[in-house]
Amino acid sequence: MRIGIIGTRGIPNRYGGFEQFVESIGPALVKRGHEVYVYNSSLHPYQGKEWKGVNILHQNDPENRLGTAGQFIYDLNCILDSRKRNYDIILQLGYTSSSIWTFLFPKKSLLITNMDGLEWKRSKYSSLVRSFLKSAEKWAALHSDYLIADSKCIQNYLQDKYKKHSEFIAYGAMPFATPNEAVLKQYKIEKYKYNLLIARMEPENNIEMIIKGHVNAKHKDHLLIIGGVNNQYGKKLKEKYSSASVIFLGAIFNMEILNNLRFYSNLYFHGHSVGGTNPSLLEAMSSNALIIANDNIFNRSVLKKNAFYFTSENDISVMLNMQLKKENHLQKLQNNMEKIRHQYSWTRIVNQLESFFFEAMKKKYSTGNAIAYTLNY
Repeated sequence: MRIGIIGTRGIPNRYGGFEQFVESIGPALVKRGHEVYVYNSSLHPYQGKEWKGVNILHQNDPENRLGTAGQFIYDLNCILDSRKRNYDIILQLGYTSSSIWTFLFPKKSLLITNMDGLEWKRSKYSSLVRSFLKSAEKWAALHSDYLIADSKCIQNYLQDKYKKHSEFIAYGAMPFATPNEAVLKQYKIEKYKYNLLIARMEPENNIEMIIKGHVNAKHKDHLLIIGGVNNQYGKKLKEKYSSASVIFLGAIFNMEILNNLRFYSNLYFHGHSVGGTNPSLLEAMSSNALIIANDNIFNRSVLKKNAFYFTSENDISVMLNMQLKKENHLQKLQNNMEKIRHQYSWTRIVNQLESFFFEAMKKKYSTGNAIAYTLNY
């Protein structure tokens, strides 16, 4: 199949979950014989035309000049380019700045949209923006040929809200099997003697709540915070809380470093409260992290009883004062790792995605062309 992927800032990943998703599935689909094209922002540091067999299509992105409005123009440029590519399938990841252009997608290509989380619930947005995002969600849900939900909760929501089926295909992760303690030296930390938080600096990730819980606890563990602090919220947090025990490391994209920091942490805080199956949560599970997660249906649907949960800064202080130790909760770590191996492996995710694509093609072509694709493969 000829597959175009739209909706990310591009690969290799320098931003977030969808980018990591594409970085993992793109080369895997190429190895299976498919022709894959990924749209990259012109602002992406990687300017090559090919990456691990994936074709990279750079499109003008004026976000650095226009702010959020630039995202709409970037998505428009990607969609206009897709009209001349003759894709079998366009995989649209998210909808916030692209579904407004739904009428411009090429009619001959199947449009399959991963609906992401409930974007209109994000507290960083004004009431006006939230209203727009509800409309954008509706446009994407009703005008896409097929929908993907990365969480059972999102799948149920889409069925209830729009009476439309979505295919449940989560994100993936790989078990981390090569820890290297030497990585810790550059950060001057010791294994199992620090706690960790990895997230984009956004209010709905409950970062300030986690920091306050640490600050107010009697047991003063070091808290390492990984995430870019260039936005207004991130700058405020760093200025207010940076100290000898609350350490902002900035953005880190090197997966080896991230995996080792997760692996050797004592506690790992996951504050995400809006969205489906969060990639950073799966990566924490795959790195043997002992997780304390925000108590919501998304996190509980993945972790079940294999984590601790918080709803307030006081919950965090109490757990820190209990001096939870990773070594005392090995069964939780093992259960999470087994779940990664059997439910969230990238091989399984790629298998599901490819099968879903083939089924969509079969339904589109009554002549049997898509069936021939399957038989040939």
